[in-house]
Amino acid sequence: MPLNKDTDQARDRADEAYERGDHEAAIAELRPLAEAGDEWAQCNLGMMYDNGWGVEEDIVKAMRWYRAAADQGDATGQYNVGTLYEYGEGVEQDYEEAARWYRMAAEQEHPKAQNSLGVLYDDGQGIEQNKGAAVRWYRKAAEQGHGGAQYNLGQMYDEGQGITQDHAEAAHWYQLAADQGDPDAQCSLGFMLHEGLGVAQDDGEAMRWYHLAAEQGHGGALCNLGIMYANNQGVDKDDVEALRWCRLAVDQGNARAQYLLGCAYDEGLGVERDLVQARALALLAAEGADEDAPDLLEELAGKMSLKQITEAEQVAEELRAKIKMAE
Repeated sequence: MPLNKDTDQARDRADEAYERGDHEAAIAELRPLAEAGDEWAQCNLGMMYDNGWGVEEDIVKAMRWYRAAADQGDATGQYNVGTLYEYGEGVEQDYEEAARWYRMAAEQEHPKAQNSLGVLYDDGQGIEQNKGAAVRWYRKAAEQGHGGAQYNLGQMYDEGQGITQDHAEAAHWYQLAADQGDPDAQCSLGFMLHEGLGVAQDDGEAMRWYHLAAEQGHGGALCNLGIMYANNQGVDKDDVEALRWCRLAVDQGNARAQYLLGCAYDEGLGVERDLVQARALALLAAEGADEDAPDLLEELAGKMSLKQITEAEQVAEELRAKIKMAE
């Protein structure tokens, strides 16, 4: 829809109402514009229905308005349509359709769409898996400052997927994302600093980044802090603190922390020995694909009675429920 003075002023009024939190007033400005075919208003009206701002949440109506904007070539509308197809919200889940709409928006330099298209290439969902293509789209979004794409590109360099492995480049992209507050990147950067991969080894800096990620509830960072305290790395050895951080990671569902705490209960390290707790934690760790958990389960099986094993199953179920409630 071509812009004119009235349309421009209505858009400004809608923006101002939204910024002051008056969603009803924003919708009053958006709806006539959207019904008249203004793609910006259509996309934003869809967002209001998507989030239940000023109207009852209605994902079907959100999709209708997003699609109206997308069909006019609006990149954000195309991205939003792709997102709803990817997650099956308001429509049947369809990764191929998600990829199609993401591509339209990505080709208009929409960074979120570029990152999302990269993820689909990375995972081979709705499109043939192609790690090289994933790297290309991650890079396009990362160079526009998209934190998630910066982290994803860092991972590709870190693991040598779709590109030659380069820890220095991985650390570079992790740093950019970490500086934007991305907890995954903060944890990964902490690990690079701890191991001296692509950067100078520095446990003090590793601890700082782990703390920043842990403050956002990142399970891996919580677990790593526990390990650092246990091993006198970057901080004075403190078994009490080590267990505290490990327990916090367990509550976030971190499989490695579940395994380590299970070992502590098995051996009575910093806690009273409790084989039931040890097996319950090992069961959760195994479900989370911790590579050492099956060995711990096998070892515990030779030490426990059938009654204890049954009790451990019950404790594990209680822990699963607790973790699910925390999500």
